[in-house]
Amino acid sequence: MSTLSINLERLKADLLSLFEIGYDKETKGVTRLGFTEKDNLARKWLCERFEHEGFWAEIDPAGNVVGRRDKARPHQVVATGSHIDTVISGGMFDGTLGVLAGLEVLRVLRDNDITLSTPLEVYAFAEEEGRFGGMMGVQALIGELTPDWLMTAKDVNGVMLKDEMASCGLDPMGALEARVDPGYFKSYIELHIEQGPVLDTLKKPIGVVESISGVYKWIVRLIGKSNHAGTAPMNMRSDAFMGLANFANEIPRIIAEEGSEKSRLTVGKVDLKPGHAHTVPGEVEFTLVGRDVDGEVMRSLADSCRKVLSAIARKHNLMFEFEQMSWLEPQPMSDDIISLIAAQTKALGYPYEHMPSGAGHDAQHMAKVTDAGMIFVPSINGISHAPDEWTHWQDIEKGANVLLNSLVKLAR
Repeated sequence: MSTLSINLERLKADLLSLFEIGYDKETKGVTRLGFTEKDNLARKWLCERFEHEGFWAEIDPAGNVVGRRDKARPHQVVATGSHIDTVISGGMFDGTLGVLAGLEVLRVLRDNDITLSTPLEVYAFAEEEGRFGGMMGVQALIGELTPDWLMTAKDVNGVMLKDEMASCGLDPMGALEARVDPGYFKSYIELHIEQGPVLDTLKKPIGVVESISGVYKWIVRLIGKSNHAGTAPMNMRSDAFMGLANFANEIPRIIAEEGSEKSRLTVGKVDLKPGHAHTVPGEVEFTLVGRDVDGEVMRSLADSCRKVLSAIARKHNLMFEFEQMSWLEPQPMSDDIISLIAAQTKALGYPYEHMPSGAGHDAQHMAKVTDAGMIFVPSINGISHAPDEWTHWQDIEKGANVLLNSLVKLAR
């Protein structure tokens, strides 16, 4: 079978159309937090796009959108996809590229009258960005959710998952019914923007992902005592912010001693209380996210962070507590899928780079139940999760062509 090509103009039109759902004229970014109104509108829009093309689509009990050529459920599928929820003020391509490229693959197969031995199924996994911790949609699919988690999970602002799901017309406990037999998936490939600078720096259009970094997320609290900023002597304060500042300064040392060149520690959200200019802050709550491609290194980083925070709390007369919101182990990709993607990329004449993924993706969970792989395309200047996230259309086309031909090779 000769190589196939996607229709870039169709894919571009879909990407631009979906970008309008949740677009903010002031920030120039798009916001579709998991299980919010905009996220729900995007799910419905996607189902309509599948149906407009004559395909079948549904929203499963966990909020995943599932699309395929025919309604009749096959015995086994080759799967592709990603997610359509976003961070606050995110970009056009993160997640959505992999989903809409999957839709475009179905159109190419239809247009060329190609019937695959193993049917193709496209997924838009719900709540991938971890608003409530983890990657809920794909974890529901592979049977990793529990009733307790579904009823108690909340975001960093205390909003309950069960309430947000109900607002979207979904029964939280119903998410347990989204699990499918692991044997249902013959394989899985995900197309995604890199979200980092490697491919852009190397000027290569394709990344062949070999492994996906693990990630853990904590909510940390340092609790001291609020006091008057003018009358409390500097050496007699229980200043929560000084504890945070001290810890932030220790991050490079923690990575140097316990981590690797692939380690990451990030304080991303800070809430300082009471938040008055003339009051010593008595409490700080912040997120801490750690990443590495080695599980033992991740555990060493986490242990070191806990010990350092405990020592800093004693130094500044603070109380230290933390809550682990999620822990996702690193995950290697399938050697067979890695080789397949590389071979298809080479056949298409595109330069490529073997590389790890520093960000987490749905593929790391799918890899627990089937052979899985990932294709990266460049993020200009390494930017993602921001309004100025961008990938050149030519690279979008190349990545989608690699996805198309890889999926056909797997499924025919």
